[in-house]
Amino acid sequence: MKTENEIREAAVIGAGPAGLIAAEEIAKAGFRVTVYERMPSAGRKFLLAGRGGLNLTHGEDFENFLRRYGHRAQTLRAAIQSFPPEKLRAWSESLGQKTFEGSSGRIFPEAFKTSPLLRAWLRRLTEMGVTFEFRHRWLGWSADGALLFDTPKGKINVTPAAVVLGLGGASWPRLGSDGSWAEILAGVGVKLLPLLPANCGFEVAWSDNFRERFSGTPLKRIALKSSGAMVRGEAVIANYGLEGGAVYALSSRLREEILAEGKATLHVALRPDFSDEQVTAKLGAPRGKQSFSNFLRKAINLPPVAIALLQEWAAANNARLSELSPDHLAMLVNHLPLTLTGIAPIESAISTAGGIVLEELDPDFMLRKLPGVFAAGEMLDWEAPTGGYLLQACFATGVAAGMGAVRWLKAHI
Repeated sequence: MKTENEIREAAVIGAGPAGLIAAEEIAKAGFRVTVYERMPSAGRKFLLAGRGGLNLTHGEDFENFLRRYGHRAQTLRAAIQSFPPEKLRAWSESLGQKTFEGSSGRIFPEAFKTSPLLRAWLRRLTEMGVTFEFRHRWLGWSADGALLFDTPKGKINVTPAAVVLGLGGASWPRLGSDGSWAEILAGVGVKLLPLLPANCGFEVAWSDNFRERFSGTPLKRIALKSSGAMVRGEAVIANYGLEGGAVYALSSRLREEILAEGKATLHVALRPDFSDEQVTAKLGAPRGKQSFSNFLRKAINLPPVAIALLQEWAAANNARLSELSPDHLAMLVNHLPLTLTGIAPIESAISTAGGIVLEELDPDFMLRKLPGVFAAGEMLDWEAPTGGYLLQACFATGVAAGMGAVRWLKAHI
């Protein structure tokens, strides 16, 4: 086995947003830092996140913003307060990428893409003296505490004074974050929770006819309800089931229900702007000679995919929609139950839940069992909906881990 011993002030493993911002904090403090990345280039999943517009953060009130992190909100409070949305916007603008707030409160760079921001960022990091080692896959530690990497030239050992882990979760593994680090950390006693899909789709047992006709069709201006929570937005009929922004917002509740019960019930409101009484009144009007589908389309403006969803329910329950009373049909229109039979694979999820239990970290984001080793980003046990919250926490925890590494370096070099 080929080995190489190097002493560097700091090593960052993972070239996503959390790792890169940690490297920037360390370099700003005057320390040398090398970023190790198993892929051939930096920020691959970051680039994917900006494919439809890079949603950096969100402009809502801070306390409301923080609540988006659920039971981990208070644990993440200090990190996000130290690097809040305003600082993330200022950081983007320092790289020449001005930001704007959309009508929904989401914040984007004016270029709307990741690539200009990432190019400017990598250029600045290089000018700060940060070095990059690509195609370096982290294998763990040697018996004497050195970092082990598998590289195109063979296996090497590296001995830094501080390490920041920013290895991501386990979604989109082809872009670099495959969750293989979990076994390494579990092997040295770090407490982890299983990595699970978050912001993901769910399986539904569509009929073959419905699947063939409507796969890829959006459900617009709907509301979804689960376990007392309601979200307005859009969803998309997928070949395997249901996905889209409104589904993702409820994904943690739905995932936990499926894990506990083997299935989950999601209620769909197809005309949420109408009350049950209004829908009942419209459906009580004379139908005349028109088909029942045309009647639904004209009476309450239901699109074909919504009518087909009602027909899916009717077929599964041996019912005929045209024979239901107006109040029963109205109840279905705005409380249509869908049975979710499974969770889409973690590989296709937008993000992941689980990972390093946050209580394993000290206030500097250092692993208590591994002095001098810090962790940040999606490999930590938190989750949040889409809308800028995911990237904000990745950046904020990356800054916190980078600053923690700086304090460690100043105390130990």
